[in-house]
Amino acid sequence: HGKGSLFAKMPGDEWQRLANLRALYGYMYAHPGKKSLFMGGEFGQRREWNHDGSLDWHLLNHPGHGGLQTFVRDLNRLYTSEPALYEMDYSPAGFEWIDCEDHWRSVYSLIRRAKDPEDFVVVVCNFTPVPRFHYRLGVPAPGKYRELLNSDAEVYWGSNLGNFGEVASEEVPSNGHAHSLSLTVPPLGVVVLKKTREAAAPV
Repeated sequence: HGKGSLFAKMPGDEWQRLANLRALYGYMYAHPGKKSLFMGGEFGQRREWNHDGSLDWHLLNHPGHGGLQTFVRDLNRLYTSEPALYEMDYSPAGFEWIDCEDHWRSVYSLIRRAKDPEDFVVVVCNFTPVPRFHYRLGVPAPGKYRELLNSDAEVYWGSNLGNFGEVASEEVPSNGHAHSLSLTVPPLGVVVLKKTREAAAPV
């Protein structure tokens, strides 16, 4: 492969390059397997790493690069706090595609499960700069789904498109499931959702 940082190889303008990196990292963390990120990747180092010099820490003065670093920090926290993202790395039961064939819109969605199969997260990735409104996505259980992470959040230097923190399922079949969500999937964005636990009925 050619020389240069991952940031430098991304297409588009400054905003799109950083959004692309956030989407890539979100997709990587959503997949089974252990994670590896080269030095400087967490904030979008522009130059190829050089052992004779320091990293370009001054880039953190730019809100986009600082936002990328914050996103990677939050990704790490999510990864360590959600067993669905790591407990079943080496078992087919830990991973399930919802839709890996929506190539017309470049939106891909999957489920990660913990050892407890009722403990799962839903991950939706949009690899185009076009936001997807009212995107119908099948889910394995009815209920309210909370946004655990949205790579397009303003704090990450995104455009702040999302689902207002939570979305309720509807009894509309989709992707082989009896219930589905109508989502806003942000441009060049990754959204991680989790079904909220129902409150126990009063005795």
